[in-house]
Amino acid sequence: MVTFLNQFKFLISLGEYISFVVLSFGTIFRRLPRWSLIREQLYSEGVLSLSVVSLTGFSTGLVLATQSYYQLNNKGLVGITGLMVAKAMLTELGPVLTAFMFVGRVGASITAELATMKVTEQVDAMISMAVDPQRYLVSPRLIAGLIMLPLLTVYSVVLGVFGGYLIAVKFFGLAPTTFWDPIPIYVVPFDFWIGFVKAVVFALLSVTICCYKGMQATGGAKDVGESTTKAVVLCYVMILILNFLLTLSLNIMRDEFTRWFS
Repeated sequence: MVTFLNQFKFLISLGEYISFVVLSFGTIFRRLPRWSLIREQLYSEGVLSLSVVSLTGFSTGLVLATQSYYQLNNKGLVGITGLMVAKAMLTELGPVLTAFMFVGRVGASITAELATMKVTEQVDAMISMAVDPQRYLVSPRLIAGLIMLPLLTVYSVVLGVFGGYLIAVKFFGLAPTTFWDPIPIYVVPFDFWIGFVKAVVFALLSVTICCYKGMQATGGAKDVGESTTKAVVLCYVMILILNFLLTLSLNIMRDEFTRWFS
């Protein structure tokens, strides 16, 4: 009986979340929020995240190139080190790790801020003054997230490949042409688009979950912390699940398109 009730509660929460997302996009399409609100969130979510994304992307490239070199050197395949770094950063590690950093820095902040406003009745005060919280609080954060996370992902990928180049060429003595030459041959536009699609989906998922959890908070300071923790953990879990599903589905779609038009 308890399991059934829990499943029913999950379905209710899922329905409320979907309604929340639809309402958020409906608010955006009816009338965009003020530019000043969007600009503030672009700076908060994007510019202030550059340091942590830079460190994440660059260090990931260093580790990828190091592991690739040691694993491939004794097999005579060291020439594909650059290709492995570029492929991994573009399709998997770039989008996922950037999304993780985004959730940890931006998502937690969004949930804590909105949850604090909710439990201190600031949201109710906005409603009483005929101010739409969805337009004023949620929409600017959603627009900024959909813009900045894909850009941060591209930035992270570039730094990752550059970090891999530095460690492979400057430390291991790999020739620069050996590192770069396979990349334009075997890295296809699909590799870029799969990373871009993942970044957009992760941005939509992260911002909406964190905003939803923040706007649903009740109680006091303890509940703000619990809402923030639940939002971050849920985002991490969903990113991992969706990463697998997107990788599988996008590659199946590519194979089908190739088969139809070949």
